[in-house]
Amino acid sequence: MKFNYQARDEKGETQSGVIDASSREAALQLLGRRSMYVTLLEEAGEAPWYSKRIALFEHVSFKEVVTFSRQIAIMFKSQVSLVESLHVISQQSANPAFKEKILKMSEMVEGGAAFSKVLSEYPQVFSSFYVNMVKSGEVSGKLAEVLDKLADHMEREYGLVSKIKGALVYPIFVVVLAIGVLFLMVFFVVPKLTDVLKESGQELPAITRGVIAFTAFLQSWGWLLLLFMIALGIVWVRWARTQEGKAAIGKLLLRIPLISPFLKMVYLSRFAENLASLIAGGIPIIQSLEISASIVGNSVYERIIDESREAISHGTQISGTFQRYPKEFPPLFTQMLDVGERAGNMEETLLAVARFYQQEVDRTVDSLLSILEPALLIVLGLGVGFLMAAVVLPLYQIGTT
Repeated sequence: MKFNYQARDEKGETQSGVIDASSREAALQLLGRRSMYVTLLEEAGEAPWYSKRIALFEHVSFKEVVTFSRQIAIMFKSQVSLVESLHVISQQSANPAFKEKILKMSEMVEGGAAFSKVLSEYPQVFSSFYVNMVKSGEVSGKLAEVLDKLADHMEREYGLVSKIKGALVYPIFVVVLAIGVLFLMVFFVVPKLTDVLKESGQELPAITRGVIAFTAFLQSWGWLLLLFMIALGIVWVRWARTQEGKAAIGKLLLRIPLISPFLKMVYLSRFAENLASLIAGGIPIIQSLEISASIVGNSVYERIIDESREAISHGTQISGTFQRYPKEFPPLFTQMLDVGERAGNMEETLLAVARFYQQEVDRTVDSLLSILEPALLIVLGLGVGFLMAAVVLPLYQIGTT
């Protein structure tokens, strides 16, 4: 929020201007810290009612967190104070919800709170991994270095996520196109065709009778089917958020023949990358494993890592604990960990493992796309061909008679 103010400084001179703050009280505190006696403070402008309602649905995207991480790393490395860095970044944010959060963070830091403590106030935006990395930098006195590494890590993570999302764009487009074609056929083409065919009095081909019956079913019961699917989707989403749902979905994803090998590479890459970053930040191995487990993205891996922490805390090697789960942690992964433990350079080894699996993910995505694109075109072509045959065959019969 912006506030117009008038105030007297230490010399008694009147100053006026505009200040950004999350609330009126915060604006007064900020001006007070500048040794200014406020005589007038009013909101710069009331936001339109519709913008307030829209703001309720705004959220902070992963891309915005990545950009924030790089900006704060660059400014802090340039010896700009943390408070000023946050204030500048808030001015550049195009997301009102994120801008307000950064302003509050700036106020809390200026009030004496540790940066890691401030970040922990927004768990929906900054993960436990993010908070603990910053905390390790504060404790070690290497916050600038840690912020730089954190920005690198976030950019690599975003690159991986973007690669996967990009691979899904074309299939989703084809599915939406197919649904659009089906909608046009069911509600526009087939009803008109049915009237024409009824007037001809000829016996219809089986394929045409099937399409007409399917169309009649959707016209009569389509709304009920749509409501059922929406209700089923809501139930599924709520169930998927429960512990039982997460466990069941995690197991299912690791059993699907074509998808599970790809997902395992994603999980292993993410786990190795996060664990390496935490170890590099000076966080103890047990705590690093606990944090990494929570952000792998699969309940099965989370359970295995949590169980392994107990064994590792009693002196068992990390590689040895994961060797008990060859389906989730393949020999290549555990052998590399064993080499890293023996050589005493776990951080470098984990980063090498992460890079290897990231490259495998890239290659797999490219291979899947090269197969998926023509396959989807064939399926779409067969579907359209089937519908066209159902339409053209009876018209051809009418024309020949």
